[in-house]
Amino acid sequence: MPALPEHAVETATLSKTYASNGRRAPVEALRGVTLRIPRGSFFGLLGPNGAGKSTLINILAGLVLKTSGEARVWGCDVEREMRRARRAIGVVPQELNIDPFFSPRELLEVMAGLYGVPRRERKTDEILRAVGLEDKAEAYARSLSGGMRRRLLVAKALVHAPPVLVLDEPTAGVDVDLRRQLWAYIRKLNAAGTTILLTTHYLEEAEALCDTIAIINHGRLIACEPTEMLLRRLDSKQMAVTVEEDLAAVPESLRRYHGELRGARELVFSYPPSKVRGGEIMAAIAAAGLSVREISTKEAELEDIFLSLTRPGSAEGAQ
Repeated sequence: MPALPEHAVETATLSKTYASNGRRAPVEALRGVTLRIPRGSFFGLLGPNGAGKSTLINILAGLVLKTSGEARVWGCDVEREMRRARRAIGVVPQELNIDPFFSPRELLEVMAGLYGVPRRERKTDEILRAVGLEDKAEAYARSLSGGMRRRLLVAKALVHAPPVLVLDEPTAGVDVDLRRQLWAYIRKLNAAGTTILLTTHYLEEAEALCDTIAIINHGRLIACEPTEMLLRRLDSKQMAVTVEEDLAAVPESLRRYHGELRGARELVFSYPPSKVRGGEIMAAIAAAGLSVREISTKEAELEDIFLSLTRPGSAEGAQ
């Protein structure tokens, strides 16, 4: 048995330029992206619309040809070893591209046949049960709700048991309950060894699910770190303190902590926790003769980091 690859997905200086069509100039969708996704990880790929996420996914899936660089899936070059690379990856696209006149069972059987999965090795019923479509196995796909169709796309991507599963905005437009069901199942797949590559606009989703996150902007990779390390990048914390006394302004002694007065009694402090401790601010509040009624804090969130890296004018976003 061949050794398992260390990285489920690898790219090296991967670039893609879409040629001009007479009405627009050439578009650099990817600019020298080097990325390594460890086998078994739950990996998040984030970026604004038009950042290059879909182009990267389409190259990995064999749907778009790269301009230069290299891309491998499960150790197989996506162009030189196209068949092996495609068998190693399952893609759940954003678009609900389902034949409306087939039943879920028929769609999965057809897809398994296209991948060359022998009948005795197919797990059609098991997959339908796992995504909650067992009772709709014989219904026309056109009769399924949007959420059910989304689950059917996941099922289609799993028929050949790929070691790498790509989820491109899988919960866009999906209700909260269905989203929870979907993620419960995806977590099980990941725990069983499937490498997950997720793109999503729900930053709290990426923060909760992904062990590593990469951020792409204007075709360039501008960050790729374990989620916990990425969250520590933004050395910022916010503390809101409600006091018993009415205030007309922030006391002079508290202004060094960048205090802001909201309403008559709420003081909000923004500070770098690496340099200032919350206890120091609380001591200064007491020294100012104020009595604390309520206190709350807010740590840096993925959304804050994402915006700081991709906003116009930032060093990474301007590249």
